[in-house]
Amino acid sequence: MTLIQITGTALGGIILGLLIGFWTRKRIVENQFDSIRNYSKKIINEAHKKAKTIKKEAALQAQERRLFHKEESLDKKTEQSEQREKRLAKREKDIEGIEADLKKKQAEYERLIITQRQELERVAGISCEEAKAMLIGSMEAEAKHDAAKLIRKIENETREIAHRKAQEILALAVKRYAGDYVTEKTVSVVTLPNEEMKGRIIGREGRNIRAIEAATGIDIIIDDTPEAVILSGFNPVRREVAKIALERLIDDGRIHPARIEEIVEKVNHEIEASIKEAGEQATFDMGVHGIDLELVKLIGRLKYRSSYAQNVLQHSREVGFICGVMASELGLDVKQAKRAGLLHDIGKAVDHEIEGPHAFIGAELAKKYGESTEVVHAIAAHHEEVSPESCLAALVQASDTLSGARPGARQEMLESYVKRLEELEKIAMSFEGVTKSYAIQAGREIRIIVEGKIVDDDQSFVLCGDIAKKIEKELSYPGQIKVTVIRETRAVEFAR
Repeated sequence: MTLIQITGTALGGIILGLLIGFWTRKRIVENQFDSIRNYSKKIINEAHKKAKTIKKEAALQAQERRLFHKEESLDKKTEQSEQREKRLAKREKDIEGIEADLKKKQAEYERLIITQRQELERVAGISCEEAKAMLIGSMEAEAKHDAAKLIRKIENETREIAHRKAQEILALAVKRYAGDYVTEKTVSVVTLPNEEMKGRIIGREGRNIRAIEAATGIDIIIDDTPEAVILSGFNPVRREVAKIALERLIDDGRIHPARIEEIVEKVNHEIEASIKEAGEQATFDMGVHGIDLELVKLIGRLKYRSSYAQNVLQHSREVGFICGVMASELGLDVKQAKRAGLLHDIGKAVDHEIEGPHAFIGAELAKKYGESTEVVHAIAAHHEEVSPESCLAALVQASDTLSGARPGARQEMLESYVKRLEELEKIAMSFEGVTKSYAIQAGREIRIIVEGKIVDDDQSFVLCGDIAKKIEKELSYPGQIKVTVIRETRAVEFAR
């Protein structure tokens, strides 16, 4: 072997040895590093465990401290509550003592009052109840006297202006209306050319009269009245139809059931046309437009309706005119006032067919056919079934009273008239201090004479109001009644 080969082999062995030593050392170092790392982890884990333990102990200690403080606070509160209860118990005892003293004092006070009252009753000679009644009576009389003075003062202050203005407006409205009135009856009379016509109207076995009554709904009364037949029925339109139809049958001479039905049907159409024409004429004369056609027909039907023997259509026109005049004087809507006055009794056109007051019926009809709220309210309130809440309602009410109360407007039966006057005087005589009462001016006014020693000047005003209220409550009458109380003082002496 050469030297170079030997040297190369030795160098390779050296390098191999170096590599083996390096690898061996590396393994040793790595083993040592793993040991150190494992030890470090162990230390860290133990530190974590110790920290958790310390943390738990600290939390437990804090909780213990809080519980300790709470116990101390509860002990203090319990002690305070006990002290408060002791104070309350002491205060209750004090209050009980005070109540007992008050009861004793109250009993003593009541005993003293009773003793004093008995002594006063003994000295005065009257009982407590009698003294109280005397005091109340004195105070009541004094209050009435003061109230009468105040009423008299207020009336004197307001009467001059208000009464004068009202009189001017009413007088102007009445003077400017110059209308005739028409009286109606509940029966109609048909004049016959001769007595033989009665037999023809009755017909064979009464078939003609039955046909007329069935076609018209009106009772035909044939009695001993010479050359006349009476038609009786509550519906004035049907009565008018029967009257015209019978007159035409008499003029024609052909009276039999078929002809009767033909004539009645024809007259019905003519009356309907006449009703419509009358309604249109009334609205035209009043200057009110835009009224529903059905309302116009109902206005026309009032032509055949009467109230207290006063024609309702004529009355409605009169109320509308008076309403318009007063509205003009007061600066209100004249057309609306005339409209409300003309329609105020529209319910009477159908009150034979619908139950209820005609004011309510008329208001419902006006509302149904598109009239304004003000007009509807005025219709409903014109007889005070509803309280008037507008100037228009008050105007319609006043105009209705004026139209019905003016002389010659209405007629009454003699018996009811006399009875109303007697009741009027009887009501006035029922009051203390009244010596005489006289119903005058056809019951439109009652004059009452009182005893001057019993009723003084101020009390006479109160008495006048009380009598008027009692008349309103107990009597039914058209229009209004004036109550006048007369008190006079007479001095009488004899010269001898």
